[in-house]
Amino acid sequence: MQLGMVGLGRMGANMVRRLMRAKHRCVVYDRSQEAVTGLAAEGAMGSSSLADLVRKLDKPRAIWLMVPAAVVDVTITELAPLVEAGDAIIDGGNSYYVDDIRRAAALRDKRIEYVDVGTSGGVWGLDRGYCMMIGGTRESVARLDPIFDSLAPGVGSIPRTPGRPQGKGTAERGYLHCGPSGAGHFVKMVHNGIEYGLMAAYAEGLGVLQQANIGKQKVAADAETTPLRDPELYQYDLDLSDITEVWRRGSVIASWLLDLTAQAFATDPHLERFAGHVADSGEGRWTIKAAIDEAVPVPVLSTALYQRFDSRGQADFENKVLSAMRFGFGGHLETAPNQTAPPSK
Repeated sequence: MQLGMVGLGRMGANMVRRLMRAKHRCVVYDRSQEAVTGLAAEGAMGSSSLADLVRKLDKPRAIWLMVPAAVVDVTITELAPLVEAGDAIIDGGNSYYVDDIRRAAALRDKRIEYVDVGTSGGVWGLDRGYCMMIGGTRESVARLDPIFDSLAPGVGSIPRTPGRPQGKGTAERGYLHCGPSGAGHFVKMVHNGIEYGLMAAYAEGLGVLQQANIGKQKVAADAETTPLRDPELYQYDLDLSDITEVWRRGSVIASWLLDLTAQAFATDPHLERFAGHVADSGEGRWTIKAAIDEAVPVPVLSTALYQRFDSRGQADFENKVLSAMRFGFGGHLETAPNQTAPPSK
């Protein structure tokens, strides 16, 4: 099958490579002509503009957008006059599902198919494949099935789920038509909200382990900080590289996220290359909004999102307010964090 790919960043380029491995024909476009030239050298057909890409595609066309959510509308606005009835525009980024519903309705009037695909797999997808959560009409999704099937991980070596009926759809192969327009990105939105919570749980637990030797530290006594009551209980110098590795082997908390964490500690035991400023691309916020609308309690996911805000210094002002109040009612002075002396020999 032939596919046009718009956006050749960390995921888009590797998706093209995976499709070409499966003998699909790809026409590619990116604002960076260097990226286009690079993939053309690997066998893709390059294009110099969206109009050029559309001209080089067979009808009915299929055009996959792998661009930041902020520029999807602009890209669709440019594409809409260039494509024809029966063509399909696929958004594989992390768009807000509400936007999908609006876009699908607008394009439906022109009889242009719109398919939203929540895509998970990151930079590892070239070899591992991409998990895809798909929204759109049955007809448009069915036409694009060869593309989804080639991008997906396939059954692979993962054991079948006990009790699951044989031949029940495509979920076992790593992609799923979740429902009508917006359903794919809705499922991916919640997927990413869960991801926030899982990542926060690992980080918090490892933080407790990292501080397990606090009883060895000499802490300057002051009136503002409660002392450690039982320092003899916190005398462990734990190797987080070894701990994350052993957890990978048969533990109930084993996961791909843990695999990546163990790899990070193996190459950078003190994580010195990272500043700890954690971004959020929107899905966590949207998940919490949906939970509020549905009256579903999500305290873990909410806290994980707020923790990301805090990591970027966005709690600095409110912490200053807390300090101001403590100083106001009790004359409490701020103390510098982690005022500790080296462990005694």
